[in-house]
Amino acid sequence: MKKYLFLFAVCVSLALSSGQAYAQRYLPGMKGVELRGGFAGNLKSPVDWYTGFAVSGYTKRANHWVAGVEYLLKNYGYRGTSVPRAQFTAEGGYYLKFLSDPAKIFFLSVGGSALVGYETLNWGEKVLYDGSMLSHRDAFVYGGALTLELESYVTDRIVLLAHVRERVLWGSSLGKFTTQFGLGVRFIIN
Repeated sequence: MKKYLFLFAVCVSLALSSGQAYAQRYLPGMKGVELRGGFAGNLKSPVDWYTGFAVSGYTKRANHWVAGVEYLLKNYGYRGTSVPRAQFTAEGGYYLKFLSDPAKIFFLSVGGSALVGYETLNWGEKVLYDGSMLSHRDAFVYGGALTLELESYVTDRIVLLAHVRERVLWGSSLGKFTTQFGLGVRFIIN
């Protein structure tokens, strides 16, 4: 985790020292594509992770909407092995910008998203290696997420993202809440 924080700090330092013009940021109608990923659950378990792809657009009041897909993998320990839980979700959300610096390099937003998807436990296999049966089953999941997101412009077309997100999904037989810590990059396409 320290390696990722160091990498993020280097990128932010480069953004601060770039001397770029910042007139083309957060304009209404601008759209971007983003790649994101990070850790799910606690930071001490590097085997619980997620990744995603999204499309975003900026609105008139310097807010933005997001539509995307995400894959989350959490592992649960069982007698020296792990039982995987995978979630495939689609997201639609809206983020409100509430803080930015005067140079328009950093933006802090809070957002809410609706999520819907599918969850599979042990890839559908009910019987474990020792003959034990899983009582949990695959299911459709639905719910939402609350996100705190920091955007840092490296250039007018490349944005680094850092976010903390709390997801709540009903329909799962293994718990409703998942905390995510992640980084991402957004490429402004118009």
